[in-house]
This record gives sequence, C-alpha cells and structure tokens, in this order.
Amino acid sequence: MILFSTSCASIVSKSNYPVVIDSTPSGARITITDKKGVDVYRGNTPATVKLKSGSGFFSKAQYVVNFEMEGYDSGMVPIEYKLDGWYFGNILFGGLIGLLIVDPATGAMYKLDTEFINQTMSRSTAGLLREELKVYTLNDIPSDWEPHLVELSE
Repeated sequence: MILFSTSCASIVSKSNYPVVIDSTPSGARITITDKKGVDVYRGNTPATVKLKSGSGFFSKAQYVVNFEMEGYDSGMVPIEYKLDGWYFGNILFGGLIGLLIVDPATGAMYKLDTEFINQTMSRSTAGLLREELKVYTLNDIPSDWEPHLVELSE
C-alpha cells in the first residue's frame, strides 16, 4: 500500500545529479548559471557539481557552463535534462499523486542527459592580429621604401 502512495520516478530516480566538468587544458574557470541567469556554481576544472533536475512545478532545469582561461577563447556548454521514463511508471505504481504532484514538484520526472562535460579550450587569436600605427622620421625609413613615398604639401 505504501508503494501506491509514493511516486515511481521519485522511488527509482533522483532529483539531484552529479555532473563531472573538465577542460583541456585543465584549470579553466567555470561558472554555471541556471535558466534564470543566476550563478549556481563558480570554481575551476576539474569539478563535480550536484545539480537539481527540476526548476519548479512541471519545469525541467537548464544550465549553462561558461569556461574561461587566460590566453584561450571562452566557451559555453549547455546542461540539459530530459523526461525520465520511470515517470510513466506512475500510471501503474504511483498513481495520480505521483504523476501530477510528487514527481513534478520534486523534479524526479527529469533525468540528466549528459553526466560528463570536457571542454577543449582553443588558443585565443585576438591578440595576434593587432594592427599598429608607427610613425617614422625620414632618417628612419628603409631605403627600399623610398620609391613608394609621396610628398604631401601643406
């Protein structure tokens, strides 16, 4: 009788999932934000972070991991959740309470889509393409530039 008063996904699944986050090279700064833009974690790779699968009643959680490292381009990786197949076990075992109240409220109706993230950081090329303006005096100009010089009048 107790089995019928609970919910199926809550019994078989969970509401918090560990996510292993790493980068190549290791040591990148990571910030995880939820779908409301709130930071839920800040740290460095490698890291293992427990994240909630639900984000309110009948609402699955969504997160974005931002990777930053000096000399490398920053990157973003989404963390997605999907409907847990055990949620439909409520039809047989958990009843309407599990189907409409317990699993949607606890987030147990969703499960983690990806348990491991490894972001390969790319070297930044932003500093390599700097154009510079150099001012030369006539004495500093190389002789092979002389045929290209144009006299300017005042």
